[in-house]
Formats: sequence, structure tokens, C-alpha cells
Amino acid sequence: MFVSIIVGLRTEKLTAGSEAEIDAAFASLAQRRADAVMVGADGFLITRCNQIVALASRYRIPGIYPFVDFPEAGGLMSYGASLSDAYRQAGVYIGRILKGAKPADLPVQQPTRFDLFINLKTARALGLTVPPMLIARADEVIE
Repeated sequence: MFVSIIVGLRTEKLTAGSEAEIDAAFASLAQRRADAVMVGADGFLITRCNQIVALASRYRIPGIYPFVDFPEAGGLMSYGASLSDAYRQAGVYIGRILKGAKPADLPVQQPTRFDLFINLKTARALGLTVPPMLIARADEVIE
């Protein structure tokens, strides 16, 4: 479980395995005057979406997250593998297995579609201007 931070031109890695450690990590980010935070696609951190977004808002730290749940909860943006596409690929694999294919014989799949979600309301609250080109490339813009 980790949270990466960008401070100036330096990138650091913070770990958090409990709610209290997430609170402490964000307090540390604020103390270090972090410019931004990037949260990894970790099962524990994903379940703490609301806590993480609330802390990023409280400390006014822009964040990029792995899934749309974060910008929907008030985070700045997310960029990651399309979950709907991943589920579709899983369904194709299940179909092939049910038709007799051996799972060990199936090739490893990597994501081929990625989704970008931007929360403009959060950007305005942080005093950020999102470039029009980035908005145009977004799969969804949350007003």
C-alpha cells in the first residue's frame, strides 16, 4: 500500500496500511508542502477513497487516482485501465475456459484501453486551470 508524492522535482513514496497511517501520510504531505499526490491501485487504498479525497481536499493537495470513484467523490482526476474493458476481457477468457481452453495456455492480457476522468469543480476549488486539450481528451468531465 503506497501513496507517491511529488515535492518540487522530487518523488517520494509513503506507505499506509491503516486509516491512521493515511491521516499521518497526508499530514506529512501538507508539512512538506507537496505539490501533488498520486495514489496507486491498491485494494486497501481504494476502499479508503472517501477518506483520501477528504484529506486531499482539506490539505488542498491535487491528486491523481487509479479509478473514477475518486473524482466522483471529489478528487481531481483519475487515469487508469478501463474497468469495463477489463471485465469484458475477463468474460472472454471465461468463455474460452468454459469451451475447454486450459487457463495456463491462455496468453496474459494487458490493458489496452485507459480512462481519464477530470473533476473541474475540484480543479476550481484548488485554483487550478485544466488545459482545454486535456479536457478534450477526457473520457468524462465532472462539472
